[in-house]
Amino acid sequence: VQASLALAESLDYQQTLRRVAEIVVPELADWCTVAVRGENGRLERAAVVHRDERLALIAREYEGRYPPDAHRSGDQLSTLLRGRASLHRHVTDKDLQAAAQDPRHLEILRALGCSSCIIVPMLTHGKTLGVISLMLSGSSRRFDDDDVVIAEELARRAAVAVDNARLYREARRSEVEKRRQSERRLQLLIESIKDYAVFMLDPTGRVTTWTPAAEVIEGYPADEILGKHFSIFYPEEDVRAGKCEMELEEAARTGRFEDLGWRVRKDGTRYWANIVLSAIKDERGQLVGFAKVARDLTERKRVEEEQTARLAAEQANRAKDEFLAMLGHELRNPLAPIVTAIQLMKLRGDVRSSNEQQIIERQVQHMVRLVDDLLDVSRITRGRIDLKKQSIDLRDAVARAVEIASPLLEQRRHHFQVEVPPHELRVFGDEARLAQVFANLLTNAAKYTEPRGHIAIAVARAGGEVRVQVRDDGVGIPPELLPRIFDLFVQGQQSAERSAGGLGIGLNLVRTLVDLHGGSVEASSLGRGAGSSFTVTLPLATAPMPADLASGPAAIDWPRPSQLHRILVVDDNEDALELVAEVLRTIGHDVRTATDGAIALSQLEGFVPDVAILDIGLPVMDGYELAARLRAELGSAPLHLIALTGYGQQSDRARTGDAGFATHLVKPIDTQKLLDTLEELPPT
Repeated sequence: VQASLALAESLDYQQTLRRVAEIVVPELADWCTVAVRGENGRLERAAVVHRDERLALIAREYEGRYPPDAHRSGDQLSTLLRGRASLHRHVTDKDLQAAAQDPRHLEILRALGCSSCIIVPMLTHGKTLGVISLMLSGSSRRFDDDDVVIAEELARRAAVAVDNARLYREARRSEVEKRRQSERRLQLLIESIKDYAVFMLDPTGRVTTWTPAAEVIEGYPADEILGKHFSIFYPEEDVRAGKCEMELEEAARTGRFEDLGWRVRKDGTRYWANIVLSAIKDERGQLVGFAKVARDLTERKRVEEEQTARLAAEQANRAKDEFLAMLGHELRNPLAPIVTAIQLMKLRGDVRSSNEQQIIERQVQHMVRLVDDLLDVSRITRGRIDLKKQSIDLRDAVARAVEIASPLLEQRRHHFQVEVPPHELRVFGDEARLAQVFANLLTNAAKYTEPRGHIAIAVARAGGEVRVQVRDDGVGIPPELLPRIFDLFVQGQQSAERSAGGLGIGLNLVRTLVDLHGGSVEASSLGRGAGSSFTVTLPLATAPMPADLASGPAAIDWPRPSQLHRILVVDDNEDALELVAEVLRTIGHDVRTATDGAIALSQLEGFVPDVAILDIGLPVMDGYELAARLRAELGSAPLHLIALTGYGQQSDRARTGDAGFATHLVKPIDTQKLLDTLEELPPT
């Protein structure tokens, strides 16, 4: 019973077998040895116990010095091979001599004494796991067959215990090996990760493990970072604010903390990181450390910032386009009546003010061109400006530029000199745009030259080119600014009251326009206070000059239309309204006018128009709503709608087309185009 209890107490079979041997001695034998078959098939001593304390030391020497030798221990080998017990009722000194390996071995065997012996195999599941030897010494008692039965049962139970212990040990060994392999695979997996820094912290936040990826991302080799606090990766402002402690507390409390923010490498550079801090606890729930994963998202952050900036720029561009469209509309409104007035004066054949008409018409056309440019600033900055090129005398463009800049020159009382040769200088270009170039240079000189300064424009031929130079004795151009003077939004130093004004786009536009004409422009200055000089060089035209047109405005002789219309004109700009109506009445149309939608609807009493010319940007009721109301009021009566508006972008034209307007005319109105449109309408 005691042996059974001992066998059940432990899964360490060596400890168990020693305990069995201690129970056997002295209950069954005076001394006992247990040998088990090892993994290599050899017998290994598991226990040696003697009843005499004095002889215990000799027994331990015997255990350590003389391991079992199956080849020399004939009875043990025979028992092991046969799988049956051996009973030696009487053991003689001759038997001891046969078993001894050397004289000392014989001396120990004689000292231990053996007068009777049982050797039993440890059998289980048809396998012999070892042998148990029970010996009597110096007594008259001898082992008999009943003792053999007891010894065999003891050996059988011991074999089961050994087998179970070995299975358990193998299972544990397999489990340990699996865990070791799993840990190794995990380590290899972690080390193979290149995009993430994965490392461990102790409960206080000090680094305990490190990986190659962590070294690449953070910049620290393992021998420099192990044992250091993880706050070394954080900007100083975050460390001062207690961010590291907060992260550890949050992860310990909830099990996980995640964050996006700036981190610092060994070399001091910052990177945008996504970090995850996870708490690690043992089976008792005690915190043993943290696992930290950090990923470098600097490139993604840069892309996101670029996308955000691009979206902001696109939104700003949309806002700019909307503003410019509104600005163009508001600028075109006052230009419309001026153009119509000039055309009325021509219609009436008023030649007394022909010179003034020519100046006004030229300046209005110039303003219209500038308004058109305002509606697409991006086109200007990319140099994509449509030019109406023809053979022109460059002196005419210079004269127009002087005319444009004269008010500012006179206002600042500058001494102004014009040097132009008496002969023609033909170039192939857009006269209005070239006039704009020289006007910008003159205006720029006037603004950056103190009152009563000296400004000159000189035109001269140089081989197959013509050069136009604008000189002044103004504030000059600093050397550091000179290389960038033609860049967009670059300006020279101005006074506190910003008397020079401007947005810094004039010289950039000058370079763009000159480049489009195949020329070049250069700036020079000796520095601050030394004045400046701008020289435009253009190629001379080689094509013959077309015949000059008669100077001065010719009287307009519009033919009478093929069909007369009943026309309703609606515009909140009264000057433009009346002048358009006057032109239409002059050539025979029946015209009614209105300045808003309500008045227009009231005109329908006794008057059924077949054409309605509507301003889109009307107050209270816009042109779209008024068009719908007119059609509803007139029912089946035919009505042709013509949009007259300051909005001229493609989206505006698409909208009027969707609203049923036959034609979209942009202010200031081209009277001939309006008349052509009326002429092309189908008969009613």
